[in-house]
Amino acid sequence: MKILIADEHPLFRDTATRYITDIQKDSIVLQVCSFTQALKVLEKEQNIDIIVLDMDMLDLPAEQSISKLQNLSESAKIVVISSCECIDHIKKVIKTGIVGYIPRQTDLNVFKQAFENILHGHTYIPKVFQDTPAETPEKFTSKKLTNRQSQVLDLIAQGKSNKQIAYEMGVSEATVKLHINALLRSLKVNNRTQAVITAQKIGLI
Repeated sequence: MKILIADEHPLFRDTATRYITDIQKDSIVLQVCSFTQALKVLEKEQNIDIIVLDMDMLDLPAEQSISKLQNLSESAKIVVISSCECIDHIKKVIKTGIVGYIPRQTDLNVFKQAFENILHGHTYIPKVFQDTPAETPEKFTSKKLTNRQSQVLDLIAQGKSNKQIAYEMGVSEATVKLHINALLRSLKVNNRTQAVITAQKIGLI
């Protein structure tokens, strides 16, 4: 697994690297101290698995910055580090499809657990967001999902890629995309991350 940490704080980069290599012994961790450097790395490295991004060092709005990273590395999962715990801001960033949002003020033990969840293919969203009312369909029940949609939802929650889901379900990637699109419409969300968060809030997973 190859991970890129883009953060202007050397102490954080070293701490995060230690956490990551403790959890994933064979991880290769690259460190940069600016968004510009992160873009340069992604232009050369095409196999980055996870990007840990310090949102406080960005000149552009979060959504635009994340979009640039996604355009350069479509397969990389993005984790945001930020000193901002504003719920409205978190909602906007989550809509970009990130897999984690970790406030910089997070307790070290929680911080480590968040990284562990993400490295094992799950998502991490701070408690300040989890405690807000779910933006979900009224009286939503699992009966509104087909068996295939429920299966896809479980596999997405495990951090599986479309290719992996297709293999496990014995269908094509195109069929998986159709199931995912139907699932997103059913849950009234925009991306996979929101689908998992919503499903957790209403007890589907």
